[in-house]
Amino acid sequence: MADDKGEQQIRPQPKFYFSVQFGDGTEAKFQEVSGLGTEAGTIDFRHGNSPVFSPIKMPGLHKVGDVTLRRGVVAADSDLWNWLKEVKANTPQRRTVTVSLIEATGKSARAWLLNNAWPTKITAGDLKAEGNDVAIESLELAHEGIELISA
Repeated sequence: MADDKGEQQIRPQPKFYFSVQFGDGTEAKFQEVSGLGTEAGTIDFRHGNSPVFSPIKMPGLHKVGDVTLRRGVVAADSDLWNWLKEVKANTPQRRTVTVSLIEATGKSARAWLLNNAWPTKITAGDLKAEGNDVAIESLELAHEGIELISA
């Protein structure tokens, strides 16, 4: 959208329109994705002949946390459970997982690429006879790094 000067306005993207694609070409629908981030560790260092009695900070190893995906249980879809079975059999198929934030136009505004992801945990949600909520399952993915892809 252009303003009076003909420049592109910068607006934050809403977080409710996103997609999750797996490296094998499949796309799965999820209601929530959390844990997309990375962190640089720090190292406190002081060399032996330093006249200052406090350490300096240096960048250390980068850390990535697990990514959690949540969705409603679909009776005919057991692909994620089968993927976890491969891990239990010690033959995990690592996949590239792409989480894309979608603009109103349908284009990807930004995407996060999870390298060599594999499932570590699947949890079926609580089942309650007196409730009328949708059954939710969550999938935790370990990965070897995250990359930000801008549109």
